[in-house]
Amino acid sequence: MPHIPDPDEDDDLDRAPTPKPVHYAEQALLGALLLEPARLADTEPLIAQHFNSHTHAMLFTAIRTLPPPDPADHAKDTAWLNTVLNHARPHAPGLNASYLHALIQFCPHPKHAAAYARMIRADKARRVLCAHAERLASTASDPGLPNPVASVLGMTDDIGRVLDSLAEQFAPHPGSFPRTALPPEVPRQASEEDLDEERLLLATATAYPAEVPHMRWLTEADFLLPLHAALWQAITALVHRGGMVDPVTVLGEAQHRGLLTGTLTPKDLMALVSTPAGSPEYWGEKILQRALLARAQTVAARITTYTDDLANTPHQLITGSRRALADLGSLRTRWTRATAPQHAPAEVTPARRGQPPRATSPPPQPALLSPRTHR
Repeated sequence: MPHIPDPDEDDDLDRAPTPKPVHYAEQALLGALLLEPARLADTEPLIAQHFNSHTHAMLFTAIRTLPPPDPADHAKDTAWLNTVLNHARPHAPGLNASYLHALIQFCPHPKHAAAYARMIRADKARRVLCAHAERLASTASDPGLPNPVASVLGMTDDIGRVLDSLAEQFAPHPGSFPRTALPPEVPRQASEEDLDEERLLLATATAYPAEVPHMRWLTEADFLLPLHAALWQAITALVHRGGMVDPVTVLGEAQHRGLLTGTLTPKDLMALVSTPAGSPEYWGEKILQRALLARAQTVAARITTYTDDLANTPHQLITGSRRALADLGSLRTRWTRATAPQHAPAEVTPARRGQPPRATSPPPQPALLSPRTHR
């Protein structure tokens, strides 16, 4: 059986330690086009930007740019191949004639050019989607952004548009949901500042319960500490029942809900809900923002996991990514409600607090409320 030379054996252009399938699809397609230039018509709508290898993209550009040779003349000499090489070499200096001939010999069947082109386009879709997910993860975890939620939501919109575009390019098929096993969610990390904000919400909600009915956009799942989530449920239950709300009544509600334990005493709980600062909506928005950014990181991780699994077809990537984005939908809706003009949060002002605005964290709460005690 004759040996089919591998271009990698003779040339180190764009060599990867472990080439992915698209590497061979690109080689096979270019070999088909160099051998039978008329096959270019079978590759639409492939463009140079779809290629993973810069060298291969430059070769494809040269093939598309130059007039095709006469088939009879092309079968007799290498004049057109030399022209292609001269056109591409300024943009890919390492390119040489032996690489072009190796590509021709590597191509199994020139008539399969359309299939090779589809493989290249599919891999480009994977890389584009992965790049968007990586940018989303980076943005959602960047503490220096002035308006992180707006940036994150803008990026999710971009991903949605990418998915819509890909859906027009790749037809659906049976079994379109990816079977990729997703990694377990990473537990959200709670800094002392984050926990301070949750404590301040509970205290200000107790002090100003009239604002709580406007905060249906905040849910228990948004909290980092389960104890804080349970106390928020207790306070909102009192408010919605029309009961009187103060530290003592919150204590009573917490008792009925079984929240008092050997480590959480009545005195500790009273202290927790007795140090208001600012308004409930102000702190609630900060908690909701943190939850939204954490969910965006989870969405980005899911999409990246899908794109890393080469078994997924483009349509499986589209379906899985859309479901991942949908998980952010409810949080996005609640954020829109929270930040609507009629519910703009009050700033932390001296009039509200009875003292100058806080320059540092509020007084420390009992040690039993640290994330190490209640998880």
